[in-house]
Amino acid sequence: MLGINQVKTAGLLGLLSGILVLAGYYLVGNEQGLILGLIFAAFTSFGSWYYSDRVALASYAAQPLEREQSPELFDMVKRLSDRAEIPMPKIFFVPTKSPNAFATGRDPEHASVAVTEGIVDLLSPEELETVLAHELTHVKNRDTLTQAVAGTIAGAITFLGRILTFGALYGPVYGNNRRGNNPLGILFLIVLAPLSASLIQLAISRTREFAADQGSAELTANPLALASALEKLETVGHQIPMNGNPAMSPLLIVNPLSTQGLQSLFRTHPATEERIRRLMELAAQRSSAIAA
Repeated sequence: MLGINQVKTAGLLGLLSGILVLAGYYLVGNEQGLILGLIFAAFTSFGSWYYSDRVALASYAAQPLEREQSPELFDMVKRLSDRAEIPMPKIFFVPTKSPNAFATGRDPEHASVAVTEGIVDLLSPEELETVLAHELTHVKNRDTLTQAVAGTIAGAITFLGRILTFGALYGPVYGNNRRGNNPLGILFLIVLAPLSASLIQLAISRTREFAADQGSAELTANPLALASALEKLETVGHQIPMNGNPAMSPLLIVNPLSTQGLQSLFRTHPATEERIRRLMELAAQRSSAIAA
């Protein structure tokens, strides 16, 4: 299952980069735009790779946590990190009553895990352990880098669309471009490209969340505790929204702004009900295996 998810994620990232390259072509109106798109994709990918952790932590005003402030939490993260065979990440604390957690960093050697005041107060130790295992699975699978690159490229596509919007109103950027002769190209860059980029980014996020849930179940052998934690986080999260940069919401373990109906297309996370259902299935499979 994890291998299929990784292939799917790689394909979605490739598609996202392809949209950015095509957007560059439509922006300039000739083959030079393809080169512009490739350079822009490389630049944004490198920037998101190197600075993703700083941006994410600053977005939620996360503060570094020392061991003497919460030895139980540190011991829990250390135990799970050893079990996952990754370096212990830095731990950060977010001073908000909204219950949530996230991981960030360009690789396991430069990773950080942040928990909010609300999640520490809300969950039992067993539930908190499964949430931390979920986040450490993101670190181990390098999902933190994937999400950062996807978000940055999607933002770049939207930025190019805005440039073309102004260009369409006030004239072409370059005198030799063919944009004026290609209304479908203008429509693609102004409307379809940003929309497609957002949907692909969200699809990547949803795919990685299912994989991290499974990883947590494997690390802790307690999928029911994660199911219980997700149920609590979903309920209380809606009551106490998490303030911060909306672009960073895919990093959170649950999105307190999840919607229903047609707007569910724009969820950064899978439906919590579906995540709980899959965890219940994992628990049943584990019980059957033990009984056998």
